[in-house]
Amino acid sequence: MKPTQYSCLHCKKHASEAELQSPIVPDWEASEGTPFPLGVSWIVPQQAWNFALYSKHATSLSLLLYSEDDLVDPLLTFQFDGILNKSGPVWHARILRSNCPAAKYYAYRVAGPENDNGFHAIAFDPSKILLDPYAKSVHFPKNFDRESASQPGANDGKAPLGLLTVCQCPSPNRPVHRIRHGAHLIIYELHVRGFTRHASSEVSEQRQGTFAGIIDKIPYLKKLGVTAVELMPVFQFDPDDQNYWGYMPLNFFSPHQSYATEGDACQQHTNFREMVDALHAAEIEVILDVVYNHTSEGGQSGPTYCYKGFDNGTYYIANEASTNHEPYANFSGTGNTLQTSNRVVQQLILDSLRYWALEMGVDGFRFDLASIFTRNPDGGINVEDPPLFAQIADDPALKSVRLIAEPWDAGGAYQLGRAFPGIHWHQWNGRYRDTLQRFVRGDDGMIGDLMTRLYGSADLFSDDLSQAFRPFQSINYVTSHDGFSLYDLVSYNRKRNAANGHNNMDGHDDFSWNCGAEGDDNLSQDVIQLRKLQVRNFFCLLMLSNGTPMFRMGDEFLNTQQGNSNPYNQDNETSWLDWNLLEENQDVFQFASQMIAFRKSHPTLSRSHFWRDDIQWYGAHGTVDMSAPSRTLAFFLEKEIPEDEDLYVMVNSSAEKVQFKISAKQEMNWQLRIDTARIDSQYISLSETASVLDQPYYVLQPRSVVVLTHQ
Repeated sequence: MKPTQYSCLHCKKHASEAELQSPIVPDWEASEGTPFPLGVSWIVPQQAWNFALYSKHATSLSLLLYSEDDLVDPLLTFQFDGILNKSGPVWHARILRSNCPAAKYYAYRVAGPENDNGFHAIAFDPSKILLDPYAKSVHFPKNFDRESASQPGANDGKAPLGLLTVCQCPSPNRPVHRIRHGAHLIIYELHVRGFTRHASSEVSEQRQGTFAGIIDKIPYLKKLGVTAVELMPVFQFDPDDQNYWGYMPLNFFSPHQSYATEGDACQQHTNFREMVDALHAAEIEVILDVVYNHTSEGGQSGPTYCYKGFDNGTYYIANEASTNHEPYANFSGTGNTLQTSNRVVQQLILDSLRYWALEMGVDGFRFDLASIFTRNPDGGINVEDPPLFAQIADDPALKSVRLIAEPWDAGGAYQLGRAFPGIHWHQWNGRYRDTLQRFVRGDDGMIGDLMTRLYGSADLFSDDLSQAFRPFQSINYVTSHDGFSLYDLVSYNRKRNAANGHNNMDGHDDFSWNCGAEGDDNLSQDVIQLRKLQVRNFFCLLMLSNGTPMFRMGDEFLNTQQGNSNPYNQDNETSWLDWNLLEENQDVFQFASQMIAFRKSHPTLSRSHFWRDDIQWYGAHGTVDMSAPSRTLAFFLEKEIPEDEDLYVMVNSSAEKVQFKISAKQEMNWQLRIDTARIDSQYISLSETASVLDQPYYVLQPRSVVVLTHQ
């Protein structure tokens, strides 16, 4: 028997251990294959591949193996025998490598019942080449064509294929070195390509827009002070789908090809692991934004790449009010909705989560449109006990993983706070975003809401004995990928199209204010300075709030998308970070990084519990003014540990100067730590020599935040 050939250093490192642990299989499994695990497994003693695929309603199934040189005519076609190669709904086969030594890619053809069998049958097409849902890497032929997968008939040579080279690689679990921050958790949302694709990133051309590019920027992330990166989707998506953001996944196991420095199959995984290891060495968590609520196959007019062709009725929710034109339920807003109440789909999701957590080493997941996990097969919402949440909670591999929900979907489900069934999950707090945007803009009637959000949103995350939610479960943010950047939030009153005309106006509506001039043309210094002041106010309030702060890449140096609030398909300078702005707006970057440092140095702000009796609320002159015209608020926060300091925070979102009376028990000898309106650019003092107030009042400039400390 020839020794196994391993195509990457990762494989060679673990090869001997994996081969020693490989079991000797029974004779019938050696010839017929096994139904577990799903996907492709490399059987070392046999030097063979085991193929296992779920398709409950298929009537016949063929496996196709291709060489590197010919992606139209397969080297080998294996026809599954329904007696020998099927166990329940799983089809399986064992193929010796010696029978097809030149095989590098694989795919399937599946036939099923006629269309009169209902939704289960509407997408079976035996002429279509189908990608394994469990493929660890995806290959796109040079003639790859989305349109050919969307039309009836054959698409040989034009369909995505699974790569067998990765399937030969042993994949032992990586050593667990999971990073888990508490009070110092600061999340930075970034897009892998957009983060370093711009030439101004000072990353080498080969590494621009890749996992490796993130490694090169770790010193910057450390200087900024963030302790977690939340990567927008990195799962392989359809390169013909014009979806730059990546929220249209084709496969849940393979890293996106263009994020690797090389096209080699193993290199994609190696690059990702190297990035994770480098971030972990810098004590930075790695959180993946994952999309398990829909796929890139879209609705009725979308392509058949994978799930539709294998078992349409298993993977997708049917539209109960179905017509021939809209047979798919669309709670995702993208044309289809995965049926996460189905056990097979649940297994797919859990297997994917385990893979990324154990083999790729990530520390957490942010689940896009997570309310879809509560949808029943008929589209209704299971408010009692959606099974997927219990399965994730009970999985030993996922118990130490950070879980974050976007607690709504595009079908009207909105489950923010205690309504969301993931009891211990963090949640994106859209109410926090809206309140902060409206208050800083200067809207009426926001004082009560602002108090609630600063306190940790206890109206949503109830901390009574029966609920016992924690404030850190609220992911507090002002901006994310969905909506304006922070600079555009203070620069545009209206959404704008990109230069090529693309902006989906149905995206999230921000509560923006342009500070007196629309866009960036012919700006006065007064408008520029007011915009920077408003950005400082946002950063300051975000870091002073109880909960977990998050902000999007580039907000710390005024990156702009020129008013485009939904550039999901803009793989160009509209969405790439322009690092020239870092030097141009160094003062804003310094404020953001110092504000993060201030939060970290005052753990009394970020607690595992709500502030309760340690906080007293005031207005400018004593009692809080809760009237609609009121735009002033102050609070005294007593330190929790002796090493910290008491805080007195004053906020003025009005257009007038306001004199605040310091209403805390200590009226004098407060140190001035932060004033977002300081004209000398010394907005924050982190030193012990901060100026001391010798009077029991302070005059706040229009639209400003002031923080005092007292030992």
